[in-house]
Amino acid sequence: MKLLAVGAGGFLGAVLRYLIGKISVSETTVFPIKTFVINVVGCLLIGMIAVFSAKHTQLDEKWILFLKVGFCGGFTTFSTFALETTDLLKQEHMGLAFLYIFLSVLVGCAVILGVMQVPK
Repeated sequence: MKLLAVGAGGFLGAVLRYLIGKISVSETTVFPIKTFVINVVGCLLIGMIAVFSAKHTQLDEKWILFLKVGFCGGFTTFSTFALETTDLLKQEHMGLAFLYIFLSVLVGCAVILGVMQVPK
């Protein structure tokens, strides 16, 4: 059942990521804004889930696996982040590539840290 919970969450997260990827944004921007937003929102969600599950220890582990490992794992995407960073480097957008790396790590960690600092 745990495996099914992770798989179902992963399916839903991946489908949502795909649908967000279909949203049209300005074609003039080189910065991979959709992946950045997806990953930051995923950090916010996983932080909230971690805090909630720590406070409510009676929750069924399958729901936590569904949300954290499945949904957030399927929704966020390190491989796309790495590919887009590599593309920026190949296109000689060095500053933008390093800004993307810096912002992704800094904002992602800051969001999780901020959520976890909310008074219990």
